[in-house]
Amino acid sequence: MSSTDLFRLMQKIDLGKIAKLAQQVDLGELMEALDHVDPKTLKQLLKRSNGAARREPPPIDADFYDIGAALSAEDREAMRAVAAFMEREVRPIAVEYWDRGEFPRQIIPAFAQMVGQVIGDRPFIFPETNPLFAGMFTMQLARAEPSIATFFGVHFGLSMGSINAFGSAEQKQRWMPAMRRFEKIGSWALTEPDVGSATSAGLQTTARREGDTWVINGAKKWSGNATFADVNVIMARDTADGQVKGFLVERGTPGYTVEKLQGKISQRMVENVLITLDNVQVDESSRLPGIASFRDIARQLASARSIVGWQATGLAMGAYERALAYAQSREQFGKSIGSFQLVQNMLVQMLGSVTAMQAMMLQLARLEERDGEISHERASLAKAFCGERMREVVALGRGLFGGNGILLEYEAAKYFADAEAIYSYEGTHEMNTLIVGRAITGVSAFV
Repeated sequence: MSSTDLFRLMQKIDLGKIAKLAQQVDLGELMEALDHVDPKTLKQLLKRSNGAARREPPPIDADFYDIGAALSAEDREAMRAVAAFMEREVRPIAVEYWDRGEFPRQIIPAFAQMVGQVIGDRPFIFPETNPLFAGMFTMQLARAEPSIATFFGVHFGLSMGSINAFGSAEQKQRWMPAMRRFEKIGSWALTEPDVGSATSAGLQTTARREGDTWVINGAKKWSGNATFADVNVIMARDTADGQVKGFLVERGTPGYTVEKLQGKISQRMVENVLITLDNVQVDESSRLPGIASFRDIARQLASARSIVGWQATGLAMGAYERALAYAQSREQFGKSIGSFQLVQNMLVQMLGSVTAMQAMMLQLARLEERDGEISHERASLAKAFCGERMREVVALGRGLFGGNGILLEYEAAKYFADAEAIYSYEGTHEMNTLIVGRAITGVSAFV
């Protein structure tokens, strides 16, 4: 090698990097090893190394098949506004309030403003007229914080939905405007301490009419938002005809006692309760005239199951996105864990389940919009399928985080735990499975 060639070679060498490399490996052994590697392999290694150094990771987005394209440009912009609000206002405080087991009531005014801007004058309440928009709105809430999606679903979908679908003109005029602005908060109570899946077979809470007054006795369990709700929709069995009726019971009514449930491990921000109704008296004007039997409530439950399918989908999206972000940033053995084959396999499994859930919910919304209602078996299949896939997604996500997956600050554990509430409410997996089984075989397998 000539002195000129040697000079040019030395100009290309970074002595600082050589010194750093010498601290990690024996340079003589390294040169000896490289001398035995064929030129083609060396070029491939160099190309791969340069590409890895330069390549920026792609954006994180769980909507891999772009189901958002099913919305209008205006509605897509609305979804971005929802996601931005949740990321800005809710996610930074979610872990703290989840750990405390409290709902962050201070965010309600800002949340109400966001809902008002995004929803506007849309007829958004049950019965749905735009199920795809409603579903994707819920999905965006659950994507960032499942407890907020539940709060909204109970207030807007169940409580306001009952008044909208079954209430009198006077009841709607009194409650709906203030509830739409979140100045009054609603709750909804069907399940009882001893009656869960069997609510259709008969409630133990009773309502007895005495003139223009109804006397309600019994107990209710779970009822989200009830610790601070202004009104609760209480379902009770009429002692005269044995049919289920609905009543609006206001906070502070004598005999109406609310006790917050303690020790929950799922959706801890949602304040679930045990309600005692001890000779609670309400006027006939507080009865929802559109509810004459459980059959009327069942219509609302089918719609609610569909919304829970969207909740499950949103939660799974959030869990996947947190896992992908962690895989891109966490390093082991000198490189990101996202570069390992088994980790990529976990991520692809998660994304596959998320995409299947999105596709099912998209088609379910289209069917509901086409038919004007949703069938029980279709809603039940969506709830059962999405609930099961959601569970798989959060389990993979928690595992991907390793030991950090059991720490709240990384959020994987919270998604993992919150999935259990969604998996359980609005019909257990088993009950929804039997509803679908009865529809496809023509044979009921219920007890």
